[in-house]
Amino acid sequence: MSPLSSLPPKTFISSFHCHSVTRLRRSVTARTMSSQSSQRVFQLRQDPLTGNSEWIVIEDNDQPGTSTDGLLATTSYLDMLNDSRRNIAYRLAIEKTITEPCHVLDIGAGTGLLSMMAVRAMRGDSKGMVTACESYLPMVKLMRKVLHKNGMTKNINLINKRSDELKVGSEDIASRADVLVSEILDSELLGEGLIPSLQHAHDMLLVDYPKTVPYRATIYCQLVESTFLCNLHDLRNNEAKTSDGVRLVPPGLESLFGIKSQQYSMHVDAIEKDIKLLSEPVKLFEFDFWKRPESNGELDVHIEAKTAGSVHAIISWWVLQLDSEGTIFYSTAPRWIDSNSEIGVRDWCDHWKQCVWFTPGAGVSISKGEKVHLHAAHTCTNILYNLKKTRSLTHELTHSPLSTGDLHLTFPPERVAIYGDSIYRQSLFEATRKALQGKSYPQCLVIDDSLLLPLMALHISNRSRVLSLSPGLQENAARYFEAIADSNGFSKDRFEYFRDGKANLAKAYPSKIDLLIGEPYYSGLESGLPWQNLRFWKDRTLLDSVLSEDAVVMPYKGVLRGCAMYLPDLWKSRCCLGSVEGFDHTLVNTTLGGCGDLPSGKDSPCLPFFIWQCGETKVNRSC
Repeated sequence: MSPLSSLPPKTFISSFHCHSVTRLRRSVTARTMSSQSSQRVFQLRQDPLTGNSEWIVIEDNDQPGTSTDGLLATTSYLDMLNDSRRNIAYRLAIEKTITEPCHVLDIGAGTGLLSMMAVRAMRGDSKGMVTACESYLPMVKLMRKVLHKNGMTKNINLINKRSDELKVGSEDIASRADVLVSEILDSELLGEGLIPSLQHAHDMLLVDYPKTVPYRATIYCQLVESTFLCNLHDLRNNEAKTSDGVRLVPPGLESLFGIKSQQYSMHVDAIEKDIKLLSEPVKLFEFDFWKRPESNGELDVHIEAKTAGSVHAIISWWVLQLDSEGTIFYSTAPRWIDSNSEIGVRDWCDHWKQCVWFTPGAGVSISKGEKVHLHAAHTCTNILYNLKKTRSLTHELTHSPLSTGDLHLTFPPERVAIYGDSIYRQSLFEATRKALQGKSYPQCLVIDDSLLLPLMALHISNRSRVLSLSPGLQENAARYFEAIADSNGFSKDRFEYFRDGKANLAKAYPSKIDLLIGEPYYSGLESGLPWQNLRFWKDRTLLDSVLSEDAVVMPYKGVLRGCAMYLPDLWKSRCCLGSVEGFDHTLVNTTLGGCGDLPSGKDSPCLPFFIWQCGETKVNRSC
């Protein structure tokens, strides 16, 4: 089976949240200005149809035309609030931890759910106070409404700042807090700044030996074999099986092209049938919220293989202990782990997944009973692995023996799998070959960030010349083709990157274009909606004057298809909210992009999603 045929398609369903977006605290680029009367945030937004960027202004005051609904609809807030197991676990732990009036600090307050739980645990006693900090202004505006709706404004001091901007003794926070409640966790645990936030809180904002909810988090991992996961990163071995003769990753140039060396969040339950477990779960790192964490840590562990196979990936997850006694837990483990534990299997949700670390190349072969050495390390924001069979044999990605400087093009795993798929490559190769037939010295123009198509054009016709606009990769595209030229049998001067933009192309190149090509693929916009690839059509229209009379455009046309699907798990995670643990959240539905019972005149957003990772699915065959 080819890599692409084993990779379920990306599907786009109205009202569903983007697969790669977590809370906007991580993803936005913003600058804040403060004054006594108001606050203003400038946020950078990119138009996917043009590639142009613009600054949008978010006002603290709700002025006409300043709605932030679209900004929050693509986040995972709604999914979190629909995660009943999470909500119940936090409520029970807060009620168990906060038994008397005290000062509570809530970092990353969101809609204010944990803050309101803390106030309720203190039974509304005026001696108790919650300091809630939330850095993202659109969420602050929403939280104010939620607090007012639930009559919780009196005991909660909401501050629109990062926690590391708070100073004890100022108007923000009068004294150090006795209790910390927080939920600044991502699928990897550390990616939302958990460690630096805890460090600053313990240094500057909390009393000695504070109470905390959660109390502790523990990271586990397991070695697995999976052809599906291998196809998501091992392009070199996959394209070696193809017959087109084109090599995106020539021997000796492996460092030029690949995925980032990081963990990728993924619902591995969706591919459980393709996964072979090679080891028992292994405990790695433990983080205690009640004490100051270290910025970095590392450990070495020897893992015994319970069966023979090739280690294609390391799957990891975390378990949250919310109370100090160890009676309240939440786990992000795969179902094959939690089904045999006391914690139990959680409902499907998208805001926390498992993480996958890909071992380089075709994996590490192991025999039953053999021990492999795993070196794990964490920084303030991520976790890294190195797996080897002995201390003298490493399986890290080595530097290329050929000089490529600092060039390393990185792509999402799904794109790497597509480039290694024999069926996909064969269809592109045949289409390119037909388009070049009968053209003596074809001039080819690449208007997106495609790499495979221009390489095929150079390979098929030794007289072709390729000009690329490469809007995302820019000069790195030219450097890449220069590096792989000899290995693919074409001279370096047959490829050129045009940096002056589409508008100046006609002046710079009077020769007409015979072949205009694109996949279409735009680097950095992989999570876009399908019709946002109409950017290719817009660019092609703008370049009509540079095309020859018999020019061929690839692709020739596009067809947008849709079907009705039964997606109960995804629906539950994105449906409109009512009461969340006793607190009214109905007013957040429109802003957070809920689906279902929206007010008249309000529509759910249309957002991209990998349907194969969406839990239970069923296609309506009548479509």
